[in-house]
Amino acid sequence: MHFISPELEAYVSEHSQSEPPLLQELSRETHLKVIQPRMLSGHFQGRVLSMLSKIIHPSYIVEVGTYTGYSALCLAEGLAPEGILHTIDVNEELYDFQRKYFDKSEYGSQIIQHCGDATEIIPTLKDGIDLAFLDADKINYPKYFEILIGKMKKGGIILSDNVLWSGKVLERPKDNDKQTLALLEYNRMIKEDERVETVLLPIRDGLTVTRVR
Repeated sequence: MHFISPELEAYVSEHSQSEPPLLQELSRETHLKVIQPRMLSGHFQGRVLSMLSKIIHPSYIVEVGTYTGYSALCLAEGLAPEGILHTIDVNEELYDFQRKYFDKSEYGSQIIQHCGDATEIIPTLKDGIDLAFLDADKINYPKYFEILIGKMKKGGIILSDNVLWSGKVLERPKDNDKQTLALLEYNRMIKEDERVETVLLPIRDGLTVTRVR
């Protein structure tokens, strides 16, 4: 679902920072070799993630949902010189693909990959997260949030992707549509949770910026 016209989307991309060559290469190879390339953050959203990370200038980032590593590289652009980014994904088959591009970047030594269930991995990470990015299975967004919130630094930011879910959040979901139901619950809970303040941005498929009080 397009929330703005393709022509306007093109104009927005053309008048935002250019996509770095390494990310262009990663995008091309993802489209050629990996299923569901639509899962890539892509040029415009990637530049949004990069800009937010540069504004925050985090020392400690946690990403849930790596896919081929595009968003991790965008977020890494804002890392403090000694900062670390932990990225978590369940798909072991993409591990080497991710690592290839991480090591081609200047941030390779700052990006730590984890493969497995994020609900088990996040609790093993240290506290004091400056920036977290959720872009994994939508059913577990509420669970990921509850695990992350206790590990975030005060003033830390949680970014959540796909929260508009191609407009399905405006439709009456079927009882078996667990992903839409989970997103509806997630959007409600982070709006009402007094531990945070939230703004939902209509960027691409919806990006929520949540600040820990």
